[in-house]
Amino acid sequence: MNDSGYGEAIAEDSIRFERLLPGPIERVWAFLTESDKRGRWLAPGTMEPRAGSSFSLHFHNTELTPDRTPPSKRFRRYDGSFTTQHQVLRCEPPHLLAWTWGGGGEAPSEVTFELSEAGDQVRLIVTHRRLADDDTMVNVAGGWHTHLTVLESVLHGRSPTPFWPTFERHEEEYRCRIMSPRN
Repeated sequence: MNDSGYGEAIAEDSIRFERLLPGPIERVWAFLTESDKRGRWLAPGTMEPRAGSSFSLHFHNTELTPDRTPPSKRFRRYDGSFTTQHQVLRCEPPHLLAWTWGGGGEAPSEVTFELSEAGDQVRLIVTHRRLADDDTMVNVAGGWHTHLTVLESVLHGRSPTPFWPTFERHEEEYRCRIMSPRN
């Protein structure tokens, strides 16, 4: 496991994150599939956990943490709320969930959540595939790292760090980690 919590590029268009979370596995599954629980770390939106079903996620990133520090000017357009459309690709409760991501002007990418028991903890592996380019991978990596940090805090009963300052720091770190080796 990547002890630093950083995602690892596993292909030119894919990044993977791994976390150990407090169980049981059904609890973590609920935080992936139930709107109210998912809304505490990523975004609410009613999902029918069945392959082929479509759903929306309603993002309010600033509201995910008690500290409502707004984003810098660069990300100000994401300060309010925005909605994204997705489709469930695979669903094998409580071990595997995959859905599409994005797809505005480009083909959608894919996110897979894999859960397995690890003693009294749950191993969560998040893999985001089919990312269009390095800039997209950097942004997605910073986003998943930040959202997964919020999830960890919520599951441990701790107050998460402010979303936007954390995201912007992670995005800059991933810019160095992902872009530098390729230049």
